[in-house]
Amino acid sequence: MMRRGPIAWMVHHGVAPNLLMLLLIIGGLMASTTIKKEVFPDFELEIITVAIGYPGATPEEVERSLLLPLEAALANVDGIDELTATANEGAGRVSASLVEGVEVMRVYQEIQQAVGAITSLPSAADPARFGLAGRSRSVMSLQLHGWVDDQLLHDVAEEVRAELQASPGIARVELSGNREREIQVLLDEEAMQRHGLDHRQLANRIGDEALDLAGGRLTTGEGEWLIRYQGRRDEAREFAELPILGTPDGGQLRLGEIARVERGFAETDREVLYNGAPSLTLDVYQVGGQTPIGISDAVHAQLERLQADLPEGVSLTISRDSSEVYRDRLDLLLKNAFLGLALVLVLLGLFLEARLAFWVTLGIPTAFLGALLFLPWFGVSLNMMSMFAFIIALGIVVDDAIMVGENIHSYREQGHSLREAAVRGAREMAVPISFAILSNIVAFLPLLFLPGFLGMIFAVVPLVVITVFLASWLEALFILPAHLAHRAGGREAPAWRRPLDRVRKALQAWLSRVTQQRFSPFLERCLDQRLLTVSLAVALLAVALAWAMSGRLGFSLMPRVESHRVQATVTLPVGSPIADDRAIRDRLLAAAEALAARDDGPAFTANRAQIDGDRLSVQLTLERASLDAWPPSRVAREWRELAGEFSGAQAVRFESDVGGPGAGAGLTLRLSHPDSRALEGAATRLAEALGEFEGITDIDSGLADGKPQLEIRLSPEGRALGLTGGDLAGQLRAPLQGITALEQFIGRHEISVEVRLPAEARQSLADLYRLPIRTPDGRQVPLARVAEIELGRAATTLQRIDGRRIINVTADAAGDERINQVLGTLEADVFPALRAGWPGLEISPGGRQQETADNVSALTKASWLTLIALYALLAIPFRSYLQPLLVLAAIPFGIIGAVAGHMIMGFGLSVVSLMGMLALSGVVINDALVLIDYANRRRREGMGAREAIVAAATRRLRPIMMTTLTTFLGLAPMIFETSRQARFIIPMAISLGFGMLFATVILLLLVPCLYLMLEGVRARV
Repeated sequence: MMRRGPIAWMVHHGVAPNLLMLLLIIGGLMASTTIKKEVFPDFELEIITVAIGYPGATPEEVERSLLLPLEAALANVDGIDELTATANEGAGRVSASLVEGVEVMRVYQEIQQAVGAITSLPSAADPARFGLAGRSRSVMSLQLHGWVDDQLLHDVAEEVRAELQASPGIARVELSGNREREIQVLLDEEAMQRHGLDHRQLANRIGDEALDLAGGRLTTGEGEWLIRYQGRRDEAREFAELPILGTPDGGQLRLGEIARVERGFAETDREVLYNGAPSLTLDVYQVGGQTPIGISDAVHAQLERLQADLPEGVSLTISRDSSEVYRDRLDLLLKNAFLGLALVLVLLGLFLEARLAFWVTLGIPTAFLGALLFLPWFGVSLNMMSMFAFIIALGIVVDDAIMVGENIHSYREQGHSLREAAVRGAREMAVPISFAILSNIVAFLPLLFLPGFLGMIFAVVPLVVITVFLASWLEALFILPAHLAHRAGGREAPAWRRPLDRVRKALQAWLSRVTQQRFSPFLERCLDQRLLTVSLAVALLAVALAWAMSGRLGFSLMPRVESHRVQATVTLPVGSPIADDRAIRDRLLAAAEALAARDDGPAFTANRAQIDGDRLSVQLTLERASLDAWPPSRVAREWRELAGEFSGAQAVRFESDVGGPGAGAGLTLRLSHPDSRALEGAATRLAEALGEFEGITDIDSGLADGKPQLEIRLSPEGRALGLTGGDLAGQLRAPLQGITALEQFIGRHEISVEVRLPAEARQSLADLYRLPIRTPDGRQVPLARVAEIELGRAATTLQRIDGRRIINVTADAAGDERINQVLGTLEADVFPALRAGWPGLEISPGGRQQETADNVSALTKASWLTLIALYALLAIPFRSYLQPLLVLAAIPFGIIGAVAGHMIMGFGLSVVSLMGMLALSGVVINDALVLIDYANRRRREGMGAREAIVAAATRRLRPIMMTTLTTFLGLAPMIFETSRQARFIIPMAISLGFGMLFATVILLLLVPCLYLMLEGVRARV
């Protein structure tokens, strides 16, 4: 019997286990050199976007002419979960969030076909642009900056981009912040009138003349000739010589006589300054199997040469290098992993014989490297989340080896031979260990199905952990017993090991005394008062749940993680002159300089200021040496105080977590109503109500005064002159907005020829009123004569979700607990009043609140499915319908430890904490499963229920303590990590580590009581 079965075969073979272990170790090491490496997992968001430009159109016109037809066309496309539409000045955008699991490319093609079939879009609208949203894999950003001519800065930026992209190890570099190049034809209106020309005629003339056109071929006796019209022009001076009309004296009217022709850039209200100078950005992307560190090294290898070749006054600076984040996080996680491994080894050395502790600990790297061998098959890369998953598995994965090794050690102490002890010990634990591993797998599986961005980030965690669990199962049952069976016996321990053996024996003697003299009598008393014991445990659980649900700990989607950057964002009223933006930008930069000038002030390595229309932002990068004394939250607070109030601003926001996990407004409320005026009134009232709460900052009503608008209608005189509304609108758009005469490539640049009035001729309302309008009979009359002009105001940005207009009201606070308290008060007092004041008003959470609710809902459903699956897995080895309930009853008590851990460590609860609690369920039942399985075996040998469960608790006390402590110590370095970079994953480690500690203490007392209570019920039935 002892030689039958796979376990016995592996134990007696000797060579096969070593070959299997070498395969896992060497294969994992080889895979570690080829596996893709990145900062975060690569994924694609299941969102399809449709964007259409409509130059000069107001948001209302964009909504009416673009969004409504698009929404109608997309309503019949299957697979769309939510349709979000945004109307801005001159552009509309529709984002379709897809149903999870749908075939993305099929829906993408159907959306293209549906949009292509729309016939009612304005002729002046640009062609639709389709996109599939995804996460950018930009590794580095470089700033090319200096007070030089725009043309020079753009030329140098494009040269640097080309040289970088041609460098070894760099595959993709993109330039951003650059403007489109133009040849501008700036018209002299008096000359145009004098020669009877209008803008569209002139643009058409330029397009017809300035081109090269094949005229066919001519075959003669001398051969074949190609015929080609040569009219192409590349330079502004060449366009200025373009003939437009013939003159009465036989001469030609050239373009330069009626217009100023010059090279330039498209007009924009966007400005970017880096360290005070105009800047363009070069982004370097990761492609294929490239690594962040490899790309960074490649850029640094070229940087000195590129900087040396720059013109005077131009600088090239690295502003962002995510490989540094990758290095920091890799070092952080490896440090925690090695520290955790060392703690586990020390603990095992104290409880187990040194050789046994070594082989048990060796199972950890074997399982890890074995997992690395298979992870590329699942598309998993080596990134921050997968490395964190290895740390989670560190303390758990050794549990199986501890159970098997400790059981084999027990048989050795009973006098069995090495091989017999190895086979018996492994066989006895095979079933409980196998089902314990399956339970762990089931507990982590729900993390694969979380919705949204959080689900995509954390999806790699269960894949890594499950792969490690399977590799550890293989190692614990087939490799470890063989190593323990072939240990040389009778050899005297070396001198260096004797002190450790003495400590181990003393600790075991102490533990044996505690077990027999302290734990066993205490357990007996608990069993005598089992109803009281269970009641106290339930009361403790109720207190923990009540404390968590009271909001005192707060609750959020993810913990906020401060970066080393601080950003201020100011939104001005729409249509504000750019001089106002510049004044506020300079004021923010001056406040930052004043803060840095303090004796104990922070040091900044760089600043970046960007103006984009009516929105401006200033970002400060902190020196790492300043982060301890000046955390970003303190910098943001002091910077806000120094900058003062910004009168007239629509919204002001200072952020210390910009770009990090958990970033964004702390509170977002989405309002919807069929009536736009009612919707705006409710949003205003809600913003006012938020302003009454202490500690609430950065309130944004989502409303802004739109740009002043001139509403023009054709006058009776205009109609009498034969004009139509289309004539009038067309003749206004061309000189003001401009009209494209032609587009062509000059070198590697696409350049358009734009015909418009010069800026100085369209700076006032008087210029508009004087604008000449050509009538059908060729006469030119001023606009004021043929049009009625009224002053109005356009909307700013219009948002729609599933066909309804919405407004997002946002605010922020110092902590999530304050947000939750305010939200509770709003739901109780403010929301009912708003609904009563504006019947039909819908109020729902948005932003972080909506994502939190979606994830909590998904985790709740997953929890029930997990419990059902765990029940089935336990019922099989127990061969009972009731005993699995004893094990499942231990799961909720892990919540006590998780909540206590968050209080001790100063963390608020989050969805990430709930993930840890859910994963904890599989770990907690491992010990309960082994405990009850041992008691059932003693019952089958003839013991009574009480004696069996007491024997099980005392016999399994040591392995249960070891598995609990190894789990906690494996996670301890991460739990007590002070690095900001780890804060968003620490709550999961806290839930697992502290939850395991508290659950085990209760488990050893509560499960025996429940076991006896169940046996009592059975006896009465």
